[in-house]
Amino acid sequence: MIRHILRLLAFAAASIVVIGVLLWTLRGQLLRWAGVSFDTGQAEVGGLRVPDGYAIAAFAEGLAGPRFMAVAADGTLLVAERGADRVVALPDRDGDGRADEQVVVGAGYDGAHSLALAPDGTLLVAGSGTLFQVEIGPDLRERSRRAILDLPPGGQHSTRTVAFLPDGRILVSVGSSCNVCLETDPRRAAILVVAGDGADARVLMRGLRNAVGVAIDPATGAAWATNNGRDLLGDDLPPETLYRVADGADAGWPRCHAGTIVDPEFGRQGDRPGCQDVVMPAATFQAHMAPLGLAFWDGAAFIAFHGSWNRSTKVGYEVDRLPWLDGPTGETEPFLTGFLDPATEDSRGRPAGLVVGSDGALYISDDKAGAIYRVTRAP
Repeated sequence: MIRHILRLLAFAAASIVVIGVLLWTLRGQLLRWAGVSFDTGQAEVGGLRVPDGYAIAAFAEGLAGPRFMAVAADGTLLVAERGADRVVALPDRDGDGRADEQVVVGAGYDGAHSLALAPDGTLLVAGSGTLFQVEIGPDLRERSRRAILDLPPGGQHSTRTVAFLPDGRILVSVGSSCNVCLETDPRRAAILVVAGDGADARVLMRGLRNAVGVAIDPATGAAWATNNGRDLLGDDLPPETLYRVADGADAGWPRCHAGTIVDPEFGRQGDRPGCQDVVMPAATFQAHMAPLGLAFWDGAAFIAFHGSWNRSTKVGYEVDRLPWLDGPTGETEPFLTGFLDPATEDSRGRPAGLVVGSDGALYISDDKAGAIYRVTRAP
């Protein structure tokens, strides 16, 4: 009897090992069947491509998860180093297109993600649960800071993005706490507007699941936002979106996506079911591309697509150009590519933030490779 039990246990153990080996060997195919393709590949600086007429070079390397950037009055590039929760200054004093050094402005910002420069030169740093106002000295280091706004902390979408309107008011985007749900805090899945001193915060636009990229069109002063659509509806739904930020507008989440797609779980709840009274996006993009940074440069809008995870084959991992005149005038086209190997689907990097420098170049942060690239018109 004991010998029989031991044989059964040995068979069970061998079966578990065999099944485990098979699952590990076939993990890629199984994940793709389930609609999942996590980021893979060794981080590497370089190997990127831009269209003819442009040139690209690494401006800074060795950063820990660089995300969104801002440009100080003296032209110094500032970056929120999310992986280290700090702000770093990257001066290029000799103008050779390469950062001379990395100066730590300050640290401990509750997950630094986004930066904005006020008209008086003070810096706003958006952390997960706090918006800080920071005074920077001539040595590029923090002289003082104060918290001017408390924000809903954490959640599935924990980054916060800050931008200044032309009239001096502040926009702050706050992502949803979940993939799709009914939020109890109205500040989530919304863009807030705040007075310049952090007072009088209110919801400006709602129904935006995760509006990571918020930028002001310098030609018109209008605010625009990229928005990440929900997951777990298949490879191609819902599309990612771009919206003009408008006071009182509702983009629809969680009941409606991209203006026309009724959510199968939450689309029939509430006093305005389905897509009733939602605003339409100005542009839509392939689902799961994860649009993050947004900037206006060289007569067009540029969007950093961070790359997918909830899709059987990967998409995104590029910066696209969108023809623009007070809004989209055509379809996106790839501009900065080479982050993703289409054969292996391994990536060397993931674009995150975009900003136009005082030198007229476009700067792109790569939070996987820990680098910032500089794109210019070729001489």
